[in-house]
Amino acid sequence: MIKEARLTINLDSLAHNYNSLRSKINPETTLIAVVKANGYGNDGARIAQELSKLGVASFAVAYAIEGKILRKAGIEDSLMVFYPQLAQLEQIIESQLEPVLYNLEISKAFISLLKEKNIKNYPVHIKCNTGLNRIGFSLENLESFFKEVNSPLIDIKSIYSHLGFSENPKPCAFTKKQFDAFELIKSKVKELCPSHPKFHILNSSGVFNYPEHQLDAVRIGIALYGFANNPEWNKTLKPIAKLSSPICQIHFVKKGESVGYNQGWIATKESRIGIIPLGHADGIGRQYGNGVGKVNVLGQTVPIIGNVCMDLLMIDLTSVNCTVGTEAIIFDQNFTASDFTASANTISYEILTSLSPRIKRVYV
Repeated sequence: MIKEARLTINLDSLAHNYNSLRSKINPETTLIAVVKANGYGNDGARIAQELSKLGVASFAVAYAIEGKILRKAGIEDSLMVFYPQLAQLEQIIESQLEPVLYNLEISKAFISLLKEKNIKNYPVHIKCNTGLNRIGFSLENLESFFKEVNSPLIDIKSIYSHLGFSENPKPCAFTKKQFDAFELIKSKVKELCPSHPKFHILNSSGVFNYPEHQLDAVRIGIALYGFANNPEWNKTLKPIAKLSSPICQIHFVKKGESVGYNQGWIATKESRIGIIPLGHADGIGRQYGNGVGKVNVLGQTVPIIGNVCMDLLMIDLTSVNCTVGTEAIIFDQNFTASDFTASANTISYEILTSLSPRIKRVYV
């Protein structure tokens, strides 16, 4: 019997996912493990430590603070920072992180800082926009970078782009357009850059859907944690996380009585109501209330009722013979985070990365 809400993380499943993914990748292709957003909610430092033991030597995070945490945890490998901000550049150098340069402003600022500190050959990566239209150099700006900004103070380790529709069934005109645009970028870089950087464009879904475009490296995030955005691909992976909690109170309500804020649920008959100590402050959003979300208790699926509160949610236990302390499973390896989130029209990424640090992480 568990005594508090916990996220149980199965390290054997993590190893399974890594080995399964590595088997799909050419031996000479680098696997860059993406451990941003606290390892997709699973504790980025611990996940990186385990992956390092398995042979991963290249990691990526979103922001400098995440990289600093990994350095403190003993991760000494190559560590990309996808979205460095101007205020983080000093911290990037202090922690020996590898920034991604994605526009002329951040590039000039970083090179100026290197010059100020008399640092040469600092490892960086270049992000290019091939159609996702978030961040990254356009082909035109990339030419300007190499002609006006590029400096011996930096060592360009890789040039990459990001797919916006990699899980879509083939043929996909949008993805083909991105691949074609990246080929133009590769050709231009080979003209302008003598250091021969690596090239990469595939993410998790891309590894499954477009293995012919592996190039020099692939960046894998969500698939390491057990999800590949396709039911068939998912069969080769194991979700690593189980979110569960004890039922902390059970009480009876009469027909016509309400449960929760704003009388969110009205009993249509005498009912048994269970209380779970998880709420929207823990990452279980209000959209899961009022029968949208379901949890598992003793093998039975029961609805979340009423409005999810900040620290608590309520479930209908009328059909379940259980007691205070019985485990309620929000998601696990069978009823996965993808299954749980589907009813609220969202995705596994969202709930995994939203889970509060006050939920205890347990590793098995």
